[in-house]
Amino acid sequence: MAETKAKTSIKIEREYTIPLRDKVRSVPRYKKTPKAVKTVKEFLARHMKIRDRDLKKIRIDSYLNEELWMRGIKKPVHKIKVKAVKDGDIVRVYSASLPEKIKFKKLREEKLEVKAKADVEKQKTIMEKAKETMKGTKKEEVSEEKSEEEKRDEAEKEKASKLAQQEIDKEIAKEMKHTTKTKSQKQKSAERKGYNITSRGH
Repeated sequence: MAETKAKTSIKIEREYTIPLRDKVRSVPRYKKTPKAVKTVKEFLARHMKIRDRDLKKIRIDSYLNEELWMRGIKKPVHKIKVKAVKDGDIVRVYSASLPEKIKFKKLREEKLEVKAKADVEKQKTIMEKAKETMKGTKKEEVSEEKSEEEKRDEAEKEKASKLAQQEIDKEIAKEMKHTTKTKSQKQKSAERKGYNITSRGH
């Protein structure tokens, strides 16, 4: 059992130049690049010895995918050089040599990631300083501030509930105002003539 676990945990790295032209040739023009992507997966499933040749276990890198799709759906590249890394059952595929366009994009994204991490670290240091200053204050002051804040919150909640009740009352009043009773034909004609039918002309 220990030997099988050791075998699966070993990382295998290989580089391949995958021919795509022959497989893509027989497919209609509007399906060529998707077929190229599938061909890459099938090739690696065969050569990296994936059980049952399951294509779901092969993960293509986004930059490699972009390289395949760079010329559109009708004209994929004829061959591509890839680097495959097998870790357990999953194979991760990367491009061995990226074109200049995609290299610049990758560099830009890496810079943005570094900047985002630096911003997070700055935020953490600011929060830690704020916590230290809060620890320096007395616990009594903190409890008084909390009680004042709680009182404010309760007052705001009461105001909000009163306003909500007033709005509901207004809506009900509007509905009552705009509802009309249906009148019979005799009542309508009596209104036109100018006297009230309930008084019976007295």
